[in-house]
Amino acid sequence: MDSPHPPVPGGSPSRGRLLLVEDDPESAMFCTYVLQKRGGFDVTHIADPTVALTLAVTRPWDLVIADLDLPLMTGLEFVAALRRMAPRLPVVLVTAYPYEVPPLAGSEPDCQPDALLTKPVPARLLLSTAVALIRPAV
Repeated sequence: MDSPHPPVPGGSPSRGRLLLVEDDPESAMFCTYVLQKRGGFDVTHIADPTVALTLAVTRPWDLVIADLDLPLMTGLEFVAALRRMAPRLPVVLVTAYPYEVPPLAGSEPDCQPDALLTKPVPARLLLSTAVALIRPAV
């Protein structure tokens, strides 16, 4: 039986395809390293949220991880746009400023991420959140 995920370098199947939307190069490098090298995920990093929205609907993804503070739009605006285009795709928002996050409970339902993580995100928490949100292929 074929794996639902493409192989990663080394020949083993990926644990899932992740789209990382992060404009900070250091955060992007950390997340990519942890998710690829330690987690076995296939990660694509994009800094521009408008490009990421296009990719999100033109390629298959298992999870999107996005920064809350993005150029051109906020993370909540990104989630709302993504929910309109790919409503079943799980989304994690990451922020360095949790005290500046508007109350998500009062947000529109289409702006709700599936998880909110605070930077610096511990590697173990980043991995466990990704694993928990990726729905098994049926």
